[in-house]
Amino acid sequence: MHVDLGNVLDTASVHGLSRESLERLDERVAAAHDRIQQGRADSEHGYEALNLPSRTDPAAIRDAVSRFDDPEAIVTVGIGGSALGAATLTDALDSDVDAYYLDNVDPEAVESLLADLDLSKTVVNVVSRSGTTAETLANFLVVREAMADAGVDWADRTFVTTGEEGNLRDLAEKHDLPSLPVPDGVPGRFSVLSTVGLAAAAICGHDIEAILEGAAAQESRLSDSLFDSPAYAYGAVSYALAERGMSANAMMPYAESLETFSEWFAQLWAESLGKDGLGQTPLRALGATDQHSQLQLYRAGPNDKLVTLVRATERDDVAIPETDLDGLAYLGGASLGELLDAEFEATEASLVAAGRPNVRIEIDRVDEYGLGELLYAMEAACVMYGELASVDTFVQPAVEWGKRAARGLLGGGDFEEADAVADKEELVVE
Repeated sequence: MHVDLGNVLDTASVHGLSRESLERLDERVAAAHDRIQQGRADSEHGYEALNLPSRTDPAAIRDAVSRFDDPEAIVTVGIGGSALGAATLTDALDSDVDAYYLDNVDPEAVESLLADLDLSKTVVNVVSRSGTTAETLANFLVVREAMADAGVDWADRTFVTTGEEGNLRDLAEKHDLPSLPVPDGVPGRFSVLSTVGLAAAAICGHDIEAILEGAAAQESRLSDSLFDSPAYAYGAVSYALAERGMSANAMMPYAESLETFSEWFAQLWAESLGKDGLGQTPLRALGATDQHSQLQLYRAGPNDKLVTLVRATERDDVAIPETDLDGLAYLGGASLGELLDAEFEATEASLVAAGRPNVRIEIDRVDEYGLGELLYAMEAACVMYGELASVDTFVQPAVEWGKRAARGLLGGGDFEEADAVADKEELVVE
């Protein structure tokens, strides 16, 4: 994996970075790296996530799911980081096992999914560190009832991924369910390389050892210079551009298999860095599709966006047939992959021509190793950005406010946040 910063070098632009400014920034990167390394050595909350390539035990994950022979599907019941990391992996990789995620409480969507599944051949993984996440527990109760209605012993088809204590831990002990621990010190949005993200991949038959090997390769590149670390290069430059007015970051992979990766990145970037009036709003796009929808804004709208373009340099390809239509002759003999690469490079060039900074990230292939590299690098980049911005990357107080308000509205306790809902001002137009 590598990161190309060439298209952010523009001394003529108020938003561009000069090589001299990168050298100055590198001095701060060295200090931030020392802080990160100390946090990792002390297993501090959040920093512990960057130790997962060597601390996650893939054999334990495989052992926990070994009782489930030849499932047709796995349903992961979780929300946010308890689902998006696993979904990124399973959506990117082919498998004979279908992977589904109940990560919302839309009743129609939940009912539709459960109606379509053969629950006797489905494995359910319930993921919540605390065992109290309202959306997750509500969905699980609905799934459990659907299994019972279908004559399926839910306890034979369910395992949990949770903390050392709480409702799910009690449930696992009561019904002798297989269980996996959520690692201490790892926030949900940083947990893809742990039991939280890898259990679904293991059920689907993916090489979780290779995922961790790819992550370890990027872990070994962390250093005291952004010029030696793709992860730190991306995090530091994203921070520097945000300081120059690039308040949004459009993540635009040129591979449909990485579309869910953009969703995962959006949570990572938003929840970690959006603090104290600071941060960089993540946008989700897909190349080449969104060249025909969003690129107009990126190139000619407000000059406040960094565009991050991601691609694999190796992929399976499909030839474009020859044609006798003169206007399409240039396509004949080429391939869809060549067309996609041309679109990628043309988009880069069009943004540069309009004075819009963009960064290129390339992995070899969208496979287990490449995904491990990409996911770890983005996590480390996020931590570096947070250090440079002096924000607490690993907390999410704004999210907790909403959780308390919702719980209060449902009668789960007295919370002043719930009282604020009643104070909503209305201006209804019918």
